[in-house]
Amino acid sequence: MPTRKIRILHLIKSLGRGGAEKLIPETAALHDKERFEFFCLYFFHTPKNIVDELEDMGIQVTLIPSSNLALFFQISKVRQYVLENKIDIIHSHLPWAGILGRLVGRKLGIPIVYTEHNTWDRYNKFSYWGNRLTFKMQDVAIAVSNEVALSMRLNSMLNPLKLHARLKVKTIVNGVNTDNFQMDKLLGEKIRQEEKIPEHAFVIGKVAVFRSQKRLWLWVDNALEILKEEPEVHFLLVGDGEWKDRILAQIAASGKHANFHLVGAQKKVVPYLSAMDLYMSTSEFEGLPIAMLEAMSCQVPVVATQAGGIGEVISDGVEGYLCDIENHAELSILALRIIQDSARHAAFSSAARLRVIHHFSMIKMVTELEKIYEQVIQKKIPTKS
Repeated sequence: MPTRKIRILHLIKSLGRGGAEKLIPETAALHDKERFEFFCLYFFHTPKNIVDELEDMGIQVTLIPSSNLALFFQISKVRQYVLENKIDIIHSHLPWAGILGRLVGRKLGIPIVYTEHNTWDRYNKFSYWGNRLTFKMQDVAIAVSNEVALSMRLNSMLNPLKLHARLKVKTIVNGVNTDNFQMDKLLGEKIRQEEKIPEHAFVIGKVAVFRSQKRLWLWVDNALEILKEEPEVHFLLVGDGEWKDRILAQIAASGKHANFHLVGAQKKVVPYLSAMDLYMSTSEFEGLPIAMLEAMSCQVPVVATQAGGIGEVISDGVEGYLCDIENHAELSILALRIIQDSARHAAFSSAARLRVIHHFSMIKMVTELEKIYEQVIQKKIPTKS
């Protein structure tokens, strides 16, 4: 008889187009379908979500509508779902789903895996303390970067409840499917034509959810500084979110709207990345940004603030340039160095893709995830009566 597949439930608060959410279908595409079967529960339904992308990967997706605080009243519903679908492992993402997953998994006695995508100092008080007080109620905590791993260890070290001393922290850096994310000049040229970007214009871009963490108002400030010296440069922003109207107003007030192109959230970002010559990030904090890795895989070098795991990816002067988070105004100066030196730009472009291929491949990430799934299932706690 064939061996029963291991059933894994991804638990996440919402399915917007953030990096944490996108990793679920992208890893599922490479998982061994003969050994693993995937499910997904989420609680906040947002427009322009990725539900169809999960379903295309064979993931069974279910919505249990809830607000933040009401999540803790969904324990019985999630528990019932886990039992009905014979789930073997709960894999939670981000604090609210992490807390919920631990409480459900503890009741059922099944393994709990948690992926942390940010450092803990960036969470509000409720997220922070809920995460901290329940943190040792899981089997494995996965960090997407070394900085995130250090944050988890430091903040969980003094857990006053000391519940379940079985915690293991494992760093599995985010990865990119480099076969899917590679430069396509024809697609890039098509985007430039659609956006009426001159053929030989230098294009600086970013893919992001428009939220305060990304500090896109500073991104626009740096863009305007670049235009003072290089007025033919164009700027491409891919994404949407709460800050969009404010960013549009800032661009309109500058009088330089013809140089800016905001194209909204896109399911397929390779054409837009292929239209870019440089990726610029002004983030205040990050885990390890998937969109940046995807850009690098498409041979797009980077100028960025050294937020979170970005400094673990970019070697300053090799794949691009970095500056301190507080010194964000330097980004325009660093970008101009690359814009005005075609040989440097070419070298950085090649180095960017090679960096992702050698150290941040999706295949490596999926292999490490599958090892964790198999390890925790072997130590499965008998279900409590």
